[in-house]
Amino acid sequence: MSGPSSLSGESLSGESLSGESNGGAVGPGQGGSAASSGAVVIRAADAETLSGPKISIRLLADSSSTGGALSTQRVTMAEGADGAVPHTHQLSSELFYVLSGTVDLLTGDRVITGQEGDLVVVPPGMPHAFAATPGHPAELLIVITPGVERFEYFRHLARIATGQVTAESLLDVQDQYDTHFLVSPPWRAARAKPTP
Repeated sequence: MSGPSSLSGESLSGESLSGESNGGAVGPGQGGSAASSGAVVIRAADAETLSGPKISIRLLADSSSTGGALSTQRVTMAEGADGAVPHTHQLSSELFYVLSGTVDLLTGDRVITGQEGDLVVVPPGMPHAFAATPGHPAELLIVITPGVERFEYFRHLARIATGQVTAESLLDVQDQYDTHFLVSPPWRAARAKPTP
């Protein structure tokens, strides 16, 4: 596990994020549950979005709205923007589908580059991270299954980015969100900024 200082400035690129819900009768994690209607429907206009200058996260469906089946988000990153620092999930697999652009993905001890249409599924316990490839933007659909309540985790990241709480505060909620941080030398080497 990495120390708190390794988290500081890395989560969401240290960018300021603000929450925005576009209104509508059914909000994320509300209504439309699998139990009540047989299907989960989240309209684009109803999805909460956390936005910053280099990254935005659209919260689509959380575990509570899918009967525990999955949690899913859409992440949009500017050229070279950092997404998630290296971490593992002990209880869930995480699926990354590249909607557009080019993304660097840590899978275990290797870093691969994914392009539009590529799919990567990381099993429980495998270290992983993601970021837009330098010089390229990227957009990902991310699915965690079985689902873990994750929306509040992303809101927590937004509070870190705006200075409301410290990056170290994530260490206290690792078990709650099944997100366990670690140091990855391959990821650090792949994401090192070249010196001019």
